[in-house]
Amino acid sequence: MSDAPARDLVEKDEALSAGFAQGAAVIEAQLKLLPLGPGVYRMIDRHGNALYVGKARSVKKRVASYVQLPRLSTRLKRMVSETAQLEVVQTHTEVEALLLECNLIKKLKPRYNVLLRDDKSFPYILATGDHDFPRLVKYRGARNRPGDYFGPFASAGAVGRTLTALQRAFLLRNCSDAVFAQRTRPCLQYQIKRCTAPCVARISKEDYAASVRQARDFLTGKSGQVQAELAAEMERASAALDFETAARTRDRLRALAQIRSHQDINIEGLDDADVVALAQDAGQTCVQVFFFRSGSNFGNRAYFPSHDKALPVDEIMAAFLGQFYAGRPPPKLILTSQAPAERALLEEALSVKAERRVEIAAPQRGAKANLVEHALLNAREALARRLAEGSSQRRLLEMLGEGFRLSTVPKRIEVYDNSHIMGTAAIGAMIVAGPEGFQKNAYRKFNIREAKPGDDFAMMREVLTRRFSRALKEDPERAEGTWPDLVLIDGGKGQLSAAQGVLVELGATGVPMVAIAKGEDRDAGRERFFLPDGGEVTLAQDDPLRYFLQRLRDEAHRFAVETHRAKRAKPLGGSELDEIAGIGAKRRKALLLHFGSVREIARAGLADLEKVEGISGAVAQKIYSYFHESG
Repeated sequence: MSDAPARDLVEKDEALSAGFAQGAAVIEAQLKLLPLGPGVYRMIDRHGNALYVGKARSVKKRVASYVQLPRLSTRLKRMVSETAQLEVVQTHTEVEALLLECNLIKKLKPRYNVLLRDDKSFPYILATGDHDFPRLVKYRGARNRPGDYFGPFASAGAVGRTLTALQRAFLLRNCSDAVFAQRTRPCLQYQIKRCTAPCVARISKEDYAASVRQARDFLTGKSGQVQAELAAEMERASAALDFETAARTRDRLRALAQIRSHQDINIEGLDDADVVALAQDAGQTCVQVFFFRSGSNFGNRAYFPSHDKALPVDEIMAAFLGQFYAGRPPPKLILTSQAPAERALLEEALSVKAERRVEIAAPQRGAKANLVEHALLNAREALARRLAEGSSQRRLLEMLGEGFRLSTVPKRIEVYDNSHIMGTAAIGAMIVAGPEGFQKNAYRKFNIREAKPGDDFAMMREVLTRRFSRALKEDPERAEGTWPDLVLIDGGKGQLSAAQGVLVELGATGVPMVAIAKGEDRDAGRERFFLPDGGEVTLAQDDPLRYFLQRLRDEAHRFAVETHRAKRAKPLGGSELDEIAGIGAKRRKALLLHFGSVREIARAGLADLEKVEGISGAVAQKIYSYFHESG
């Protein structure tokens, strides 16, 4: 029996060698007929399916390399062994060959090429140009309708959110031309202040055109100018005691601020660009693409191309870029996390396609490098989620039981975390997860009443004491499914010991516990897991169980921080600005005039805050830190 695996391996090698000899014979028979110049070649199997599409500066030299057995990888040996036919298209230049190769790969999807599997078209926003009263609509397909196109956007959802905000800000119609022509009275959109009812002449053609002009300006990067115009309009209305108009303009400002908080990037010299970042783990690749147009972020999308695991990263990047832009116009600048193979050739090919200069750059420092690093972080997170979600929730729970030596597969997991600022507005939070995912109706928050400010151990003890005292009172027999099968504590050995002490004191023994300690420099991926018996569990960085536990911990932290912020804002009537040192009445007014609401101030980036009159770099940093570094 022990010799069986060895025999199987030998038989596979012999079959591969026999197949290779046949495929190599097919290729050698064609060599004399192949051109020395540039072109594209296709390897085809006996069923007529394309195995591989490649381009070369010299087709003859490149194809000849496929019959040199010692120099080929196992992947290429398999490809040659399946080859029954070879087809070649000669081109005038290598650039033409590259463009043709990308189009053929996209069309034929040969299984030995890098394949971009999710290749849906991107939506645009169209400001129609074939009507006296234009409208903004979502648009896909050939750009042959008169009007101005803005995009591409990463998703229909991104377009929808932007259109909703633009409608609130500029009050442009969203009805079809046929409906517009038949209206005799304003529709509901007018009643809820989403439209100015041009269909029944509630606004002049000139005033409506001014709103359309503002919308176009906003979408072409002049958002600051438009926002300043509206702020001045609101000030004039307020000074004239026209509070109804001032309130409407304030609402429009809020809508614009909502878009800007999500879209503005404020990087000098970056107008139209795509940022492409590639991350790899566990033999899989994620490519994250961010779209920036007119200085605004139009969203991002993750791709998971299929490819041979041994393929170099620069070749994967080059293949991705070639296929990605085969069906869409490239921007002037493409920033990448790794330089693609044959970058100069790829730049030339994309420039020919776009009929203008296209640059591909892999920045190493500065603001553009930071932008690429942000995209790379998103790629890593998307890949981590994909790897984690590849295992079913049930399997993850089984792995959790096995990894932490639990007596049963956990059906109810409770995760605890605290949030506070210097001990003030302290909150304890509990989230619950099980076979169906997060059970948000079972989440609980605990206002810390007794623990001393800043004493995390005392806060944890108070939270667990209240939680399990209630459990002992309501379900002492543990028969109703409200007791946890596993408790996860965000902390190290100290927090775990404090939690154990509470349960022992209450007599609520037999509840499994695990503490999740952050890694060095609080680095995700280096967590340590402590058990009540003093043991420690280590998990590989690509272990799906690690990603699952990270998701549980992050959800608890999110819930704790959001609950804490809500508590902090409550005594202030919903405004948090008075808590920030250096923000008086004048600065508060300037901020609210610029952004429209505290919520949009909280979402704003540092560069956005610095643009507000009277807000220095130091004050902007205080505001930003308050909203982004608490908890």
